[in-house]
Amino acid sequence: MALAELELVMLESGEIALQRIGANEPLVRIAFSPEVMSYLSGKHLDVAKSMIDAGIQTAFEVGDDAASRDQQDETKVHTVH
Repeated sequence: MALAELELVMLESGEIALQRIGANEPLVRIAFSPEVMSYLSGKHLDVAKSMIDAGIQTAFEVGDDAASRDQQDETKVHTVH
């Protein structure tokens, strides 16, 4: 999935969501409690963006690790007696 196909939107519920452009179903939702909203003083969107960025980076790292393991499995020599 290309990152250019994704957008952050504010849902009617106040949640911040990551979704495909033009889609109605979020891939990820972030909801802050009223206490946290008060603490963040209107900066909740910046925090949500950072959370999404970190999640995307981690997802790519997980994908890279899985691909690396798959390549290692393919190069292993199996001896059959």
